[in-house]
Amino acid sequence: MTSTAEKATKLQELHAASELLLVVNVWDAITAKVVAETPGTKALATASHGIAASRGYEDGENIPRDLMIAEVGLIAKVAGDLPVTADLEAGYGDPGGTVARAIDVGIVGANLEDQVKPLADAVKAVEAAVAAAESAGVDFVLNARTDAFLKAGDKDPEAVLADAIERGKAYLDAGASNFFVPGKLDETQVGRLVEALGERRVNLIGIPGSIPLKRAQELGVARVSYGPWSQNVALTALEDLATDVYAGGGLPEGTRKLN
Repeated sequence: MTSTAEKATKLQELHAASELLLVVNVWDAITAKVVAETPGTKALATASHGIAASRGYEDGENIPRDLMIAEVGLIAKVAGDLPVTADLEAGYGDPGGTVARAIDVGIVGANLEDQVKPLADAVKAVEAAVAAAESAGVDFVLNARTDAFLKAGDKDPEAVLADAIERGKAYLDAGASNFFVPGKLDETQVGRLVEALGERRVNLIGIPGSIPLKRAQELGVARVSYGPWSQNVALTALEDLATDVYAGGGLPEGTRKLN
């Protein structure tokens, strides 16, 4: 069985590799099992939104931290030798303690949101998470996330990009492994982020209308994940099944028994 430290090192290597790392987010044991057993899977990522929604909580740190840690730990157990990075939101008021607890249950990487807090406060959160990982002796992959684009509103796009770059540099300087910039970014924005922060340091989310994966790799992006969208794909299929059944139909052709 691969150790937690070994899985952390592997996850670091996957982010630094020339090949774009693709992670399809999971939200419970069975989705983790299905994705883990899918050929081509190199690592797993959890989605806090998906985990919270499946347990009746709104996104945004409304799910109790104990429950979130228990769930990501179960996913890490199901994943076996595959490294797992967890979405730990903004750290539940205790970024260092939350990362330490996540490492204890086998997690080797995490997203940490800045929620566009004042830069000094956001940097302190990154530093606390990095310190916790160093104390545990794990080469933890801290994916420091900015919500600059998600919460841009009607701000000037150039100002938003400049803010994101400033935050990215600060988080990387504070010890973060990568910089996560969710939102619908175009090729120019992605290219400027990579140019400012370095190749294989910027992570994106795959959403409807996002840049093609091939182009993301060409631009030097490290990783693309899918956040709550993988759950939405599953829920769309479920809703379509219910609609078809009520109309007199049934299971769609090609359905596979995966559990």
